[in-house]
Amino acid sequence: MEALASSQAEQKLSANTILELLANRRRRYLLYALRGREDPIELSTLAETVAGWEHDVPPDEVAKNEYKSVYVSSVQCHVPKLDDAGVVDHDEDNHTVVLADNFDQLEPYLRIVVKDEPENSTLHAALQTDSGEGLLGQIRENVARLKQ
Repeated sequence: MEALASSQAEQKLSANTILELLANRRRRYLLYALRGREDPIELSTLAETVAGWEHDVPPDEVAKNEYKSVYVSSVQCHVPKLDDAGVVDHDEDNHTVVLADNFDQLEPYLRIVVKDEPENSTLHAALQTDSGEGLLGQIRENVARLKQ
């Protein structure tokens, strides 16, 4: 994937970029955790949440090595890739992340791939209890509308 310069950050994401960003489960989980948040979140908190979803346990029960794996790969690979595409803003000084403008281009595709996530999991439960009907509820509503 070609890195986007900051002057390109608000340009339209290519289909290849969107597919590459969503191809990795851990990046999708990072985006699920960031969705709906307006305030920056610390990478350590984000990594705990993602590790919990990956191992289907509450964040406070994540083993240290599982947390560390998520944290390190997020810092070294996934967050920089999302930041380069203008999907997140990463404040390296404060170790925080927040969604950026280009997330709006990615969200419709994220709504599609979420259907492949495990139904009986802590991730699924978290997505169900999101604000309003949650991401999964919105997908069901859209599918029902299309069937009419």
